Amino acid sequence: MAKKFSELTSKMSPESLAQSELQLKAMLAEMPLHELRRARGLSQQILAEILRVQQPAIAKLERRTDMYISTLRSHIEAMGGQLEIIARFPDGAVKITNFADVDSGAAVAETPADYRV
Repeated sequence: MAKKFSELTSKMSPESLAQSELQLKAMLAEMPLHELRRARGLSQQILAEILRVQQPAIAKLERRTDMYISTLRSHIEAMGGQLEIIARFPDGAVKITNFADVDSGAAVAETPADYRV
C-alpha cells in the first residue's frame, strides 16, 4: 500500500531532510527544456498555441542540442521566464547583454563582488 509523502518525511532526521532539500534545489536548478516545461505545468500543445506553431515543432525543439538564442528566448518567455546568458570565469561572472531586447549594452555582473575587469 502506498504511503503519504508526509508520513515518510516525518520519520526522517533533520539532517536527512536538509540533505533532501539540497538535492531538490540542485535538481531544480538544472533541467532540460522538456522538464522545465512540465515543471511550469505546460503541455507541448499549450506552448505551441502560445508560440503559434504546431505541437511537433515544440517536440523537435525540446530534443535539439543546438539552436538560435532567439528561439530559446522565445521558448523561455512563452513559459513566463526571461533568458539571461551568463559567462562564468574563475574570477567572476558576467551577464552578456548582446542578446537582450532592451538593455544599455553594458556588461552586468551577478553581484558587485563577481565583476572584475
